[in-house]
Amino acid sequence: MDGKKKHSIAIRVRFLHLSCLIAKGQSHVIGSPQPIVALAGDDVVLPCRLEPAVSDFSGTVEWTKEGLSPPFVHVHKSGGQVVQSQNPLYKYRTVLFVDELKNGNVSLKLFRATVSDEGTYLCFIPSIRKGDFIQLTVGDISGVTLECESKGWYPKPELLWLDAEGELLSAGAPETVRGPDGLYTVSSRVTVERNRSDTFTCRVQQLSINQSRDAHINVPGEKNEQWCSPLMIIILTSPLKIFDLQHHKSHSDRALQSCRS
Repeated sequence: MDGKKKHSIAIRVRFLHLSCLIAKGQSHVIGSPQPIVALAGDDVVLPCRLEPAVSDFSGTVEWTKEGLSPPFVHVHKSGGQVVQSQNPLYKYRTVLFVDELKNGNVSLKLFRATVSDEGTYLCFIPSIRKGDFIQLTVGDISGVTLECESKGWYPKPELLWLDAEGELLSAGAPETVRGPDGLYTVSSRVTVERNRSDTFTCRVQQLSINQSRDAHINVPGEKNEQWCSPLMIIILTSPLKIFDLQHHKSHSDRALQSCRS
């Protein structure tokens, strides 16, 4: 086995993977590389932008949801919203930031999120035939279960949960499985109360060789309108250092973290 591989951690909320319709060209559509987390009853923004921005943009913006019939969550044309095509479930609950369209902001604001709103949304610009998928996860108000899984470790790692102050959270013993390649997969769940905004950390570490990796997720408070934090996205999208563990074993890991109740 090769001695060096990228060792990275990625977070997943729930189980769906994001895909993208971005094609080569001068303009493209960018959504969120990470799922958006909301709590039932909260307002939430599904981020989407056109790059580069078109200062005189007056085209159509279509927001649809996978599996919805009719599929249109929100349709905006130069004259404003096209309410005739909107699915009744979203009536009076969606809006675009019209004044910011010229800046490339085609994000959708969804009011009073419900558990049934959870799913995969497509932000699509018909004039350039490009779009991007955004995953929304909606939890109830009682609490949120965070799940973290990391693959490809050697030697055997340990997994810890920490709160924003760095204090250890009480969680059950992590599950550790060794694969046929000799590498370890470790996973764990922890449930946190939704009483205030907080950032939680899943830490996978190997004390024997002084290595560790952190994955972060921001859980919105009851009255906050937040989603997975930019800090989490930076950690996940930035290149991570390549380590030679000098054990003639290599690993690339991925952490999947979900927020659900």
